[in-house]
Amino acid sequence: MFHKSIFFKSTAVFAAILIMGVFGQFEWQARDAFDEIKIKYDKVNQDNCPIQHLGDLYLPEDTVSHLPDIKEININPVFPNRTALLHLHNMALSRAFFWSYILQSRFIRPAINDTYDPGMMYYFLSTVADVSANPSINASAIYFAPNSSYSSSYRGFFNKTFPRFAPRTFRLDDFNDPIHLQKISTLNTFTVQDLGAIPKDAYSRDYTSDLYKINEWYKTWLPDDVENRHDTKTTYDIEIRYANNTNETFTFHGPPGADEVPGPVKFTRPYFDCGRSNKWLVAAVTPIADIYPRHTQFRHIEYPKYTAISVVEMDFERIDINQCPRGEGNNGPNHFADTARCKSETTECEPLDGWGFRRGGYQCRCKPQHRLPSFIRQPFLGEVLERASDEQFYNGFDCLKIGWIQKIPIQWERAPPYIREKYLDRHPEYRNYTTGAGSLHTDKINADQVLNFILGVSERTCQDYHEQDLVLRGDIAYGARKQFENEAKMALRLANFISAFLQVSDPTEVYSGKRVADKPLTEDQMIGETLALVLGDTKIWSAGTYWERNKFTNRTLFAPFAYKKELNTRKFKVEDLARLNKTGETYLEKDFFKFLKQRWSTNFDSLEKFWMKIRIRHNETGEYSQKHEHFPNFYHAAKLEHGHWTVPKFDCKGFVKKWVITYAAPFFGFDSLKAKLEFKGVVAVTMDMRQLDINQCPDDYHTPNAFKNTHKCDQQTSYCVPILGRGFESGGYKCECLQGFEYPFEDLITYYDGQLVESEFQNIMNDKPTRYDLFKCRLAGAAGLKSSLTLIVGIFLTLILVLQIRR
Repeated sequence: MFHKSIFFKSTAVFAAILIMGVFGQFEWQARDAFDEIKIKYDKVNQDNCPIQHLGDLYLPEDTVSHLPDIKEININPVFPNRTALLHLHNMALSRAFFWSYILQSRFIRPAINDTYDPGMMYYFLSTVADVSANPSINASAIYFAPNSSYSSSYRGFFNKTFPRFAPRTFRLDDFNDPIHLQKISTLNTFTVQDLGAIPKDAYSRDYTSDLYKINEWYKTWLPDDVENRHDTKTTYDIEIRYANNTNETFTFHGPPGADEVPGPVKFTRPYFDCGRSNKWLVAAVTPIADIYPRHTQFRHIEYPKYTAISVVEMDFERIDINQCPRGEGNNGPNHFADTARCKSETTECEPLDGWGFRRGGYQCRCKPQHRLPSFIRQPFLGEVLERASDEQFYNGFDCLKIGWIQKIPIQWERAPPYIREKYLDRHPEYRNYTTGAGSLHTDKINADQVLNFILGVSERTCQDYHEQDLVLRGDIAYGARKQFENEAKMALRLANFISAFLQVSDPTEVYSGKRVADKPLTEDQMIGETLALVLGDTKIWSAGTYWERNKFTNRTLFAPFAYKKELNTRKFKVEDLARLNKTGETYLEKDFFKFLKQRWSTNFDSLEKFWMKIRIRHNETGEYSQKHEHFPNFYHAAKLEHGHWTVPKFDCKGFVKKWVITYAAPFFGFDSLKAKLEFKGVVAVTMDMRQLDINQCPDDYHTPNAFKNTHKCDQQTSYCVPILGRGFESGGYKCECLQGFEYPFEDLITYYDGQLVESEFQNIMNDKPTRYDLFKCRLAGAAGLKSSLTLIVGIFLTLILVLQIRR
């Protein structure tokens, strides 16, 4: 008993000390805005959300800061911690453009006693593709206003509308799903349902009612009560050239333009998706326009209005927060501003990307005229700082004051010949260099001459070059896969949709009652889908959907190709490339088409498998939802890595006369016997290569980057760090001081800017006044050393003693 009592007492004491230590570790951290939001975030869950107060289902609007602004996208760079939000923005915009186009495309076709609108399965699979092709997007939906949705899915339903119609898809956690025996979450299972399939008096399930609680997205644009003027909706002009060489200009009403206030996309507050996905979500909402009402025979009462909204959602916890204090670049609404733990006396905060909704997504850099301690290599990480004890915090994480600060020189002088020769020896590619296209074919490229050649080719001068000179090496466009990833996902989304529709929708299937199967894909639908890629993402200059021979309904060849001539425009062009049928000119001869056709000619084992649990409406009026006849259903489609990136080239004979790079994604369907998959075609998007940021910093030997290690930093005292947003020009980097060195000048920054370094390097190469030789870091602490007579005598005697010993 004695030993047991000692054991229990010692255990209790140890537990008390442990608890006190854990709590005491964070006593120095005062409660802040992050803690308040985290409490609200954790308070709501799947079990208690139905009885929570309405205010508890929403977080403050400023918890998501630095929202993408379409007016700034082509002016200021979008940084990595907002690329997912930008893609959310572009996806919602692209889908709104498509639905606006396809709902009004009936005016292109002759009037018949039937509707040209897509069937229900088209809507369902469209939302599925939005989610399946984009890992950062977890839900997508189209919500129609009451009695505004026309459909071709029921017999005798011409000019009739659904009371409510809202196809929605969200990603399901399939860890414990009986479909997957491996018990591994694949993120490839989706719940698809029509939220308009509700009883007539179920107001709490009616997404247009205030009793729905979480329908803030609906109220952003709907209901659209147009009064007085009927020309309130923005128009877009599309010049279409068909395969038979007939032309047509179609003007349709769409979302607001980028130059209008407000813009086309609105973001909601973070909300808890109660009773659906049961997660905290943030939504991008864009309106869908239509001419309403229809078929009245009185055109003056048919006017454009917003009849639906496109809502694309992502998890709130995956959105990075900015904990840095307010200042330049962080001056907007930000609930988490100034919650970082950096010591403001000697350090300043800099946000990092990829952390989501959790603390520590920042680093503490030294302020100007300060340096890191000699035993610290990089800025203090916020994650480490947030976990530090009070003793560690108060005794560390400080930068040291620089002892002697130099003034930036005002008078520049020409460098002596030996200095110039020294730098020519370090950069021999500047001694005897080749200009023009030949600069690309040297052992080590001269970055400036390569850029001069690339930037010198234009629509007017491209005819002066040989065709081979207009095709660049692949490593010139290093970084395209990362920087153009969002644009590639747009193409992959369309490829996935076509794959899903061809494999899941069977036009010959017969259902009970009045419901009919979806019709095959139409030319207008494919033109609209292709066009929406260009309208929805400003970095995409052209897009094409290239069908394999005899794979599109009633067409031998079919390839709608959409493009634009200006960056910010409301006029777009569409060509059916099937009209170019001369030998060697057909789209079937394009390199990316032949490559993907050969790659996917036989083996489809590596394709991704996507599962869908579809619930459709019981009848025309909704009433309740029921399982689809094929439940669950699945389809196979490509992943991002299954696509193909082309080498950069100047498309002198094409529609977009720029240096371009193309991403192409394949799509698949069943063969005529429905026995196996087969290659059906390719979706391709083309981007301007000059919108890329080049990386001149060192990297591994196997990294395919033509501009690798072409920076001009002093490598003995500094190292190169890339800077985003500088474009396809030299100088997109900064020279940071190495460990044990310090920035010596009186300045507002603590590094040498790459553009300034490159400019001064050109001056020294051209034998002009320069200060390039001053762009070096100083040995840390050397300026603070103090000499004394004793120290000098001691060093002198030591040297004499060493010389005597050597003799």
